[in-house]
Amino acid sequence: MEPEEAADSQLMYRIDRPVYDEAFLRSQLLHRKENSTTLRQRLANHFRCSSEKAKAAVLTFLPILTWLPSYPVKQYLLSDVVSGLSTGVVQLPQGLAYAMLAAVPPVYGLYSSFYPVLLYTFFGTSRHISIGTFAVISLMIGGVAVREAPDSMFMLPANGSNMSAIVDVAARDAKRVQVAVVLTTLVGIIQFVFGLLRFGFVAIYLTEPLVRGFTTAAAVHVVVSQLKYLLGVKTQRFSGPLSVIFSVKAVISDITSTNVTTLILGLVCLVFLYVIKDLNERFKKKLPIPIPGEIIVVIVSTGVSYGLSLSKDYSVGVVGEIPTGLLPPSLPDFSLLPNLVTDSFAVAIVGFSMGASLAKIFALKHGYSVDGNQELIALGLCNFISSFFQTFAITCSMSRSLVQESTGGKTQIAGLLSSLVVLLVVVAIGFVFQPLPQTALAAIIMVNLLGMFKQFRDIPSLWRTSKIELAIWLIAFVASVLLGLDYGLLVAVAFAIITVIYRTQSPKSAVLGHVPGTGLYCDVDEYEEAAEYEGIKIFHSNSSIYFANSDLYVNTLKEKTGVNPEDLQAARKARKKQKEKANGNNSTPLKICAKYEEQGVTHEVLSHNNVVEEQRNGQLEDRHSESDLEEAVFIEPLCTVHTIILDWTSASFIDSVGAKAIKQIMKEYAAVDVRVVVAGCNRTLLSELDALQFFTGIMTPEMVFPTVHDAVLRCQHSISHSQASPTNGTT
Repeated sequence: MEPEEAADSQLMYRIDRPVYDEAFLRSQLLHRKENSTTLRQRLANHFRCSSEKAKAAVLTFLPILTWLPSYPVKQYLLSDVVSGLSTGVVQLPQGLAYAMLAAVPPVYGLYSSFYPVLLYTFFGTSRHISIGTFAVISLMIGGVAVREAPDSMFMLPANGSNMSAIVDVAARDAKRVQVAVVLTTLVGIIQFVFGLLRFGFVAIYLTEPLVRGFTTAAAVHVVVSQLKYLLGVKTQRFSGPLSVIFSVKAVISDITSTNVTTLILGLVCLVFLYVIKDLNERFKKKLPIPIPGEIIVVIVSTGVSYGLSLSKDYSVGVVGEIPTGLLPPSLPDFSLLPNLVTDSFAVAIVGFSMGASLAKIFALKHGYSVDGNQELIALGLCNFISSFFQTFAITCSMSRSLVQESTGGKTQIAGLLSSLVVLLVVVAIGFVFQPLPQTALAAIIMVNLLGMFKQFRDIPSLWRTSKIELAIWLIAFVASVLLGLDYGLLVAVAFAIITVIYRTQSPKSAVLGHVPGTGLYCDVDEYEEAAEYEGIKIFHSNSSIYFANSDLYVNTLKEKTGVNPEDLQAARKARKKQKEKANGNNSTPLKICAKYEEQGVTHEVLSHNNVVEEQRNGQLEDRHSESDLEEAVFIEPLCTVHTIILDWTSASFIDSVGAKAIKQIMKEYAAVDVRVVVAGCNRTLLSELDALQFFTGIMTPEMVFPTVHDAVLRCQHSISHSQASPTNGTT
């Protein structure tokens, strides 16, 4: 086979070879390599230790060692410093705000913005993502904390008969912190173990439409949870199914007690942050660094709150006490573990999928690679180790990551510096933010979710491109809004898997025809150039054959080809009875003419010595007749199709149920003289067929061909040879 340059400069290739079948390939053309290594040797090689392997393992586990020794100080340091300070300024208010979502005191958001960021610098493979608190994960943790430590568990008895019960806020918050910390420990263990087991692929089950629908639903949950802080009303926090509806109902029922000062301050912060965010987006190419709107809101609102005594004089809710310094490490309360296993898996997988997807986006943009399994290990270590210092689960934040990257961040030195900014606040000036109004934090959270609400634009585009992906998006959104993020995620993943099963059970099938002069085979219903060969049906289905779709495959094969062996058998039996009845009434020699109307040719065969020639699917077979009278009878062929070719170029695997179904249908077609062969079968699939003992009885390797064209040529040759055979009489 050699490529040739045609006169019109179109590259051509020509090939001249025999028609191959699987038997010829196995005996003459392909020979398997002998694998001389035993299982014991392979295991020994895998676990053998050497200095190179040890070095590679250390560098994989501690990626910082691959870039820090060669860190170009003059080129990168200034950019990383600017980026780190800019990200730290954003990290600080977000840490305080997302702690509210996690249902823990704000200072724990600062802890969660320090320890994990510090650890990720050593173990992470991405140079640009900003690790720390994230709205979706914080909300999931808050839902679990509220479920395990509801207000009703901490009611203090009222002093007077007319007074309602009071919530013991200190005891409630301490319990919720314990729940969040234990959950984070378990999340870290799961992520770390998944990373060691190379389970980074689990994130593929969270397809993009699912994640976008899920995060949009999370944005709805977040906004609803912040309404009470924006309005300054005191309502219970709900969790579990229909919590959104209960929360909205509670806010509306208590809306008459709205704190006007809180509402005005919150709306001013909302408008200011929205304008700053819009300016940053519009002039991002002209601004050296984004305008730090969030820290401006925090500083100004804190100053206004302190100067006007908003908490004391106007009953505006504020952050409250922020203890100075870091807490000593302590063991989580593992007695809470049994109730948190399911939630921890959900948080672990969502956290990793968010981090991995964003890390891949930045790696692709800047031309380096990230290791999904090492990212799992890094996140696991960040969560596990940090949980002993009273943090809640973290992942990367898109808004902070964009700040870190757009301000010139080159490595995780920027992340390290941002964590030091948070550390400075925690150990030195945390008390300054005690008068910070909660409504300002609610405004920060809401404005940061604008990007998630823009994901509603996915709906019209998915409607045009893929109805199935649109269904996944909508199911993920509706289920997560109504059932809560944990059950919603479970329902969404289950539905996404069901769509995969549906696609394999309902594949597109077609009868193929040959495009003259090309060797190509295309759908005859779709392309006018594709023409079927006479007597040959080529059936294509774009899926594998296994227990879930084997019956559908067989039924579609019969429907598409128009050849049903059961109907042919019934017709044959009816014709046989009719002939026997006719033979019983005649005593003269019989002359039978088998007429092929579609071919435009009439084959006439004379029978001698009471021999009748019966039309048998395009071939003639000898039969003895007891008739003595000679009579002309015209017999229509039972079926003009003599061969069916199964195109398996799209099949990637077959199981025992599928193999049995194919063997059975081959036998059924053989009984009515329709030959079934297979074409385009890959070597892996052939190995599976060998393991399933497919090639036994009437099934032989000669029935399998490497290409559809090989199968067509062989079948055409076989039928023309059988028609020209002298055993069929004179034609």
